[in-house]
Amino acid sequence: QELEEARSWEGARDVRPLDRNVRRWGGLLLPNNPPYNTGAFRFELTFSPNHPLEPPCATLRTPIYHPSVDLEGRVCQPLTTDVHWDPATRAIQVLQDLLLQLDSPDPQRVLRPDVARQLQEHPEEFWRRAEEHTRLHAEPRPE
Repeated sequence: QELEEARSWEGARDVRPLDRNVRRWGGLLLPNNPPYNTGAFRFELTFSPNHPLEPPCATLRTPIYHPSVDLEGRVCQPLTTDVHWDPATRAIQVLQDLLLQLDSPDPQRVLRPDVARQLQEHPEEFWRRAEEHTRLHAEPRPE
């Protein structure tokens, strides 16, 4: 049921179990705001065997120039930390929160301090580099 909900959401495409494993989903996120909205970003959502008591883990498989996403694709997503996790939270809400984070880079949610510093101190350089990185690495947006 949660998978069908994610599949029908307009913020993602091609959401499906990976390797026939219902605990690992993959798909494409479609950001709404520049500079990321010119591409699509492959994600993976991994669920613990104890889900929904434990939060899922979201990882971006497409490289992105963003202060909240490290070079391995791990995301600083407070919603999925043990402190903030609520077992009633649905997978679609995790994906919506992830997309909102991509659309609005926040220098307070930091996994890459250098990128966050650049966003605060030299925003025009940050946006230029993020746009170039998106052009080089993001997948084409599906129709």
